[in-house]
Amino acid sequence: MHIKVLEDQASFVNYAASRIAQMAIATLEVNPTFSLVLTGGSTPVPIYERLAHPNFANAIDWQRVRIFFGDERCVPPDHLDSNFGMAHKTLLQHVPIPEEQIHRLKGEMNPQSAALEYETTVRTFLDQHPPGFDLMLLGMGDDGHAASLFPGTDAINEKERWVIAHHVDKLDAWRLTMTPPLLNRSENVMFIVTGSSKSAALRQVLEGDFQPMLYPAQIIRPDNRMLTWVVDSAAAEELTIETE
Repeated sequence: MHIKVLEDQASFVNYAASRIAQMAIATLEVNPTFSLVLTGGSTPVPIYERLAHPNFANAIDWQRVRIFFGDERCVPPDHLDSNFGMAHKTLLQHVPIPEEQIHRLKGEMNPQSAALEYETTVRTFLDQHPPGFDLMLLGMGDDGHAASLFPGTDAINEKERWVIAHHVDKLDAWRLTMTPPLLNRSENVMFIVTGSSKSAALRQVLEGDFQPMLYPAQIIRPDNRMLTWVVDSAAAEELTIETE
């Protein structure tokens, strides 16, 4: 595990966007596609906007990029809460990626049907492009959740299904989410975390006992151990372990 701490918002955004772009460029030098799993929330917004800037966007061969989503709210794609809608507005509509290569979770569908459909899509893709996604982006909430794996939910312990729909009682809402067997099936996983409100949870996730039912982000342990945390100084203020 690698922990990179950035002093301010500007350096955080630039580092994260640069790392994503470098991984895409390097992967496409040797492979026909680059598969990128996007995360939702507010933290990635400026990162996606930076990737859409010509300095970054023109360096990536978007014609060979495949986009997936780690989770989604059960809302239509044009809803303000839609993870896809946010990513489309800030990044996807600004780069020349073919529409058929953007695989969104259909939050407007029946949740169970949407989860089954997405799992089929992902399994078909990974059967053709083993062993896993090239890069998984994840955020972390101030309760330690990742994707839509929330504390105390059965989704944390899912072993068979790759994508599920579940009702999150604390939100009184349905969520669609990739599960640990799929979230950990990535060549690289990169958490992006900012803000002092997440510092306590971050310390527990990184330094505390292994209690994924309390801190679900702990369940993210990619098979090849290529896990990077990119955090700002506010989020890292309670950490005592070695960081870069």
